[in-house]
Amino acid sequence: MRIYGVVGWKNAGKTGLMERLVTEITSRGITVSTVKHAHHSFDVDHVGKDSYRHREAGATQVLLASRNRTALMHELRGAPEPTLEMLLAQLAPVDLVLVEGYKRDAHPKVEAHRAVTGNPLIAPDDPTVRAVASDTAVSLDRPVFDLDDTVAIADFILAEVDL
Repeated sequence: MRIYGVVGWKNAGKTGLMERLVTEITSRGITVSTVKHAHHSFDVDHVGKDSYRHREAGATQVLLASRNRTALMHELRGAPEPTLEMLLAQLAPVDLVLVEGYKRDAHPKVEAHRAVTGNPLIAPDDPTVRAVASDTAVSLDRPVFDLDDTVAIADFILAEVDL
């Protein structure tokens, strides 16, 4: 599987770019999975539901299954957060995995950047950021795309990973 990341500070447009990239790349017949890093606690379950009750009772893993989807929840219960490499090993094979976040990992990335956030670019100090997608003009030693030019960004990523 090929891996490419989307990084950026909060409210930089990462999730919107990820969503548009998945739509664009899958429309070309390429299979895509995603990994999203969250810096906070999150829950995909609902209080009172059977699966929630199983977790609350102490289950380490709870697997939900229906004819439409499956979801495997794994409670860490104090264990260290799994590395990106460990998480990728759990995915079914696809052509491309797009990773949102994990900016400190070594895979190649495109940085989403919005001027309104006032945050500095990550790219100048990080050689793994191979391009920037921004809503403002940026002068860099690597490609810069308009944040909304999904086709060009997808073309760049796919060329980078030989797809």
